[in-house]
Order: sequence, then structure tokens, then C-alpha cells
Amino acid sequence: MSRLANSKILSSVSDLRRMTAHDIIRKPIVTEQSMNLSAVNKYTFEVNLRANKIEIRNAIQDIFKVKVTKVTTSILPGKVKRRGKVVGTTSERKRAVVTLAEGHQIQIDNRPLFEV
Repeated sequence: MSRLANSKILSSVSDLRRMTAHDIIRKPIVTEQSMNLSAVNKYTFEVNLRANKIEIRNAIQDIFKVKVTKVTTSILPGKVKRRGKVVGTTSERKRAVVTLAEGHQIQIDNRPLFEV
């Protein structure tokens, strides 16, 4: 479990600064497009909505011990969902595409994160 409780909403900059690297990086995004990007040293992750590019870069470097050269982010808006007459939306998400330096590769248990 992360250091911050899942039910706690980060409301200030001081709360955000207390986030650990594992609080910033939520999970890798595994799609056909992201698998193809891993061939050119680009990896895609779902990240915390309030994290900025510098914090994402530092989190990736801390967790995976690699050199990050570029981070691009995009916020994906929530989708409208219906359940009968009730209309709601899913939560918005933030995606980060991380470019690694030449010769670096994200590995877990001495295997690449995505095997192409």
C-alpha cells in the first residue's frame, strides 16, 4: 500500500511533494501501440493526474534505474457512461510517454518490460 491512503485526495502542493515514486507512476499501459513504441525506447505509463514532467522523470529514474531523455504527457478526459437513466462519467486519466537514452531499457527480473 502506498504511503498516502487511497481515499485521501491530494489537495495542495505540499501533499504532492510527499508522494513517492510509486505514488506517481500507477501502471504501465500495455497496448499494441505502446508495444511498438518500446522498440524505439519509448514506454507508456499511467501516472498521477497532478504529477508534472519533472516528477515523472525522477520517478522513472528512481524505480527502474535508467536515464530518461524526454517525457510527454496527455490528459485523457473521462468517458460518458450510462446505466439505465443514470448518466455519469469515468475519471480522467493522465498518460506519460517516456523516452529513454540510447542503450537503456526498462527491465523487470532481467527481462524487458515489453517483449516485441
